[in-house]
Amino acid sequence: VQLQASGGGLVQAGGSLRLSCAASGRTFSSYVMGWFRQAPGKEREFVAAISWTGGSTYYTDSVKGRFTISRDNAKNTVDLQMNSLKPEDTAVYYCAAGTLAITYRANQYHYWGQGTQVTVSS
Repeated sequence: VQLQASGGGLVQAGGSLRLSCAASGRTFSSYVMGWFRQAPGKEREFVAAISWTGGSTYYTDSVKGRFTISRDNAKNTVDLQMNSLKPEDTAVYYCAAGTLAITYRANQYHYWGQGTQVTVSS
């Protein structure tokens, strides 16, 4: 499966952005989907994940209550709605697809998009 992330940009603290990831392939609905991010000088970190059906979601603690992951299997897309953004959310955001259970472990995701830059100014 090929993934294409979009929707990044520059926003002031407290603002919102919606990231979208478009997937190719007819088996999108069989993949667990995740969002990760990598800030300059830091390791890539897990942000959120969603199960095949969309019935289960999982967030890292720092984004709970602010970010929402969702998917549309008919459109082969997974979105990340980001509200109340903070400067520490600044990073390149990547979408990823995996075939195992919903997880925060990056090595369980086999396909990665190219990343989209999110910059939050203070």
